Amino acid sequence: MTKTSRSRRSSSAWPAGKSAGLGSNWEDPASTRRRVVFRGEDAIASIASSAAHTAPAAKQRRAPSPYPNWFYLPAAIVFGVLFLLPTVSSLFFSLTRWNFQNATFIGLDNFRQFFHEQNLYQSLINTLIYGALTSGLKVVLGLALGLLLTGRIVARGYLRAVVFFPVLVSTVGIGITFTAMMHPTAGVINTTLALFHIPGPGWLTDPHLALFSVALVDVWKGVGLATVIYMAGLVSIPTDYYEAAAIDGATAWQRFWNITLPLVMPATTTVIILSLIGGLRSFDLIWAMTKGGPGFTSDVIASVIYKQYQAGFYGLSTAGNVVLFVLVAAIIVPLSLFLNRRTTEA
Repeated sequence: MTKTSRSRRSSSAWPAGKSAGLGSNWEDPASTRRRVVFRGEDAIASIASSAAHTAPAAKQRRAPSPYPNWFYLPAAIVFGVLFLLPTVSSLFFSLTRWNFQNATFIGLDNFRQFFHEQNLYQSLINTLIYGALTSGLKVVLGLALGLLLTGRIVARGYLRAVVFFPVLVSTVGIGITFTAMMHPTAGVINTTLALFHIPGPGWLTDPHLALFSVALVDVWKGVGLATVIYMAGLVSIPTDYYEAAAIDGATAWQRFWNITLPLVMPATTTVIILSLIGGLRSFDLIWAMTKGGPGFTSDVIASVIYKQYQAGFYGLSTAGNVVLFVLVAAIIVPLSLFLNRRTTEA
């Protein structure tokens, strides 16, 4: 047998997939590829399984903690006790005839009787006039005083305190003081006018003048708050706008109309809403100065409600409070939405 034939037989004696001299460490390339594919699939499956198990845990870790929401609880309690509970109670008692011992459900009888009140129409007109007049004057005078007290004037700090001081004084005290000052014969106002030979009117005794006299006193008392709000809005306007307008040759009126007025619109909205709510709900100053008189010429809805309560008609007066609440809400909510939209557009 030749050397070549022995070599062939020796080579053919190795099992398939093995070669002489490599021993058991040798593997077929196809088998290796299959094992790599299988191991790759196992790795992908393992990663997917791990991700499926860890995803809920990750979501659970990322879930926001409810702890910060507990800080809303004090505000919710105050709102519920001071606003929500009295409102719901008023709605209930307005449907009853009640006193301090018991309450009898009578449905809508209180509302029917309230709307048949003899002076209701006149008091409603007076309420709207009073609210519109006081609100409008506070806006105009508050803006004027705000412009004055944010400018370069002497004793600016002292004048700011003087303007704001009436806000801190008792409304009833102001009413009593101005009642004495507006006395038709002995009041300091008419006495001063007499020195100049000017006949003084009956500020609180003239049926055509009484409501407007009280409204002017209300403006004097409340214009300080409007001024402070306007001052805060005015000082927040960047001075760069005024400097650029001055360089372009804009006059003082043009700067006011095109810069100040649009940019102070948020403050105007606040003053209008607050002063109008106060005017529609006003009672204490009117009662301290005129008690709705002379006659019923200066009666507003709030004073009519108080007279009913004073007479012992508690359920009727509660129904009047509900009507006043609805009236104020029906005026203020659309007006607030309109003014806020105008502010956003500006």
